[in-house]
Amino acid sequence: MSNGTLVTTFFLSGIPHAPALDTMLFVIFLVIYILTVLGNFLILMVIRVDSHLHTPMYYFLTNLSFIDMWFSTVTVPKMLMTLVSPEGGAISFYSCVAQLYSFHFLGSTECFLYTVMSYDRYLAISYPLRYSSLMSGRVCALLAAGTWLTGSLHSAVQTTLTFRLPYCGPNQIQHYFCDAPPILKLACADTSANEMVIFVNIGVVASGCFMLIVLSYVSIVCSILRIRTSEGRHRAFQTCASHCIVVLCFFGPGLFIYLRPDSRDAVDGVVAVFYTVLTPLLNPVVYTLRNKEVKKALLKLKYGSVFTRDK
Repeated sequence: MSNGTLVTTFFLSGIPHAPALDTMLFVIFLVIYILTVLGNFLILMVIRVDSHLHTPMYYFLTNLSFIDMWFSTVTVPKMLMTLVSPEGGAISFYSCVAQLYSFHFLGSTECFLYTVMSYDRYLAISYPLRYSSLMSGRVCALLAAGTWLTGSLHSAVQTTLTFRLPYCGPNQIQHYFCDAPPILKLACADTSANEMVIFVNIGVVASGCFMLIVLSYVSIVCSILRIRTSEGRHRAFQTCASHCIVVLCFFGPGLFIYLRPDSRDAVDGVVAVFYTVLTPLLNPVVYTLRNKEVKKALLKLKYGSVFTRDK
């Protein structure tokens, strides 16, 4: 970061809305946040205690649930503070750095994880007999570790590019959390090179992951159509449908915000709600309501028989 940095505190403007809606929005987003944390924590607990869910798919799902718990926690509490108090939007310079790093770290890790999960589904459906050897515990651990490591490196690049510039003038961030595009608008230097690098960086990562996911599912559909029984085809489609729903809700808004040439603060703030607030909630909802194995495990956990199933 530059030694010429003078700004010590930024102010987040929050979500664009009428002041009269402060209380209603606070209650809505607080309920969503609580449900998100509890729902994802419940998935973590169910998968941990039910040995029948100790498979590669659910191993990656635990990583996704863990990410979504913290992905929501990075942005939503501060957004709630902006709704209850005019001073709630204040955030120190270094807290802003930490928030931006954490947001892109978790977001890019989730992006890579979705790609790995699509590859896992491709192997499970296309090579069922070799699946256990192709996706062994060691391979799963390496793939998961790779997503976290790559996500941290990607976020370090984003954060360094953003905060190496001097910030010596306006300090009002037109967003409800610290993100690169609105912060760069406050820099006291030419940001065209930074914006281009960030645009290419995010564009290559997000678009590349999305294309790999699409290719995986095209191959999966081809494999499913070769399954002879209608019951087998139905089970295969059902297994992948949950993943597809969450992927579309995550990548759609993200690509819309970061791959447009002109950023509009009000539009970006509203669209960002979808992948920072709603998508983390979709994970427990979709993977429980559309997944018979998880629903069965939840019922057994509720009635206390999950520990005695094998007896």
